Formats: sequence, C-alpha cells, structure tokens
Amino acid sequence: MLRLMCALCVSLGIAAGTTGCSEETPTTPTTPTPNPVTALFSGTLNQNSAATHRFTSQTAGEVRATLTTVQPDSAIAVGLSLGTWNGNSCAIVIDKNTAPQGSVVIGNVSGIGELCTRIYDAGLLVEPISYEITVVYP
Repeated sequence: MLRLMCALCVSLGIAAGTTGCSEETPTTPTTPTPNPVTALFSGTLNQNSAATHRFTSQTAGEVRATLTTVQPDSAIAVGLSLGTWNGNSCAIVIDKNTAPQGSVVIGNVSGIGELCTRIYDAGLLVEPISYEITVVYP
C-alpha cells in the first residue's frame, strides 16, 4: 500500500511541480519472450512409408506442425504427428491420421527437449508424393 501511495504521490508531485516522496518503486525484471524458430522439412513419401524429422525446443511453449505442401495431389490425406525423440524413433504424442495439405497439429512443450514430426502413408497413397512440413517451435 505504501508503494502505491508513494507512486501516486510522485505522480501528483510531478503534476504540481513538487516532490513529496523519496522512495523509488522497484521494477520487476521481465523475461524476454523467445522468438519462435521456424523449420522447413521436405521429402518424398512413398506408398506404405513414413518419414521422421527431428528438432530441439529451447524453452516451453507451443509447437505447431503444418503440412504446407503435398504434390501432385493436395487433397490426398496422409498422417501427420508430433512427438518426442527417444533416441531411436519418434514417440508419437499427437496424431492426425487424415491430414490433407494445410492441416495443422498443435501441442505444447514444457521445456528444452528433442522433438519430432512424422509424416506417413495413411493407406491412401497410390504413387509417391512430395511434401513440405513447416514446424514453428520455441
């Protein structure tokens, strides 16, 4: 309460041209918000296959994987996942098994860690496709 009154006193003192408080109000340091990292992964996906791409978060926050491009047929659905890298494979945490171009999978990470995104044939491919996945993470 004293600090609030002193701040009010300082405000009024400045407005009136006088000073009545000598105590300074401490400021709380703010933690800078980290800039998110954007990674682009691309490749070719064959029938009955999968591809995994690894990345490392540097802090807690939202992780967003977007199936940016699927060619030659943008309407074909594939599987798109986010998970944690366990040293050998992508341990899936969030999965969307019918993801056409433009689909997004969103999760949250609690801190620094090895993560991964996985794209796979959900049983609908009859020919190879090329893809791009954009991942935004902290």
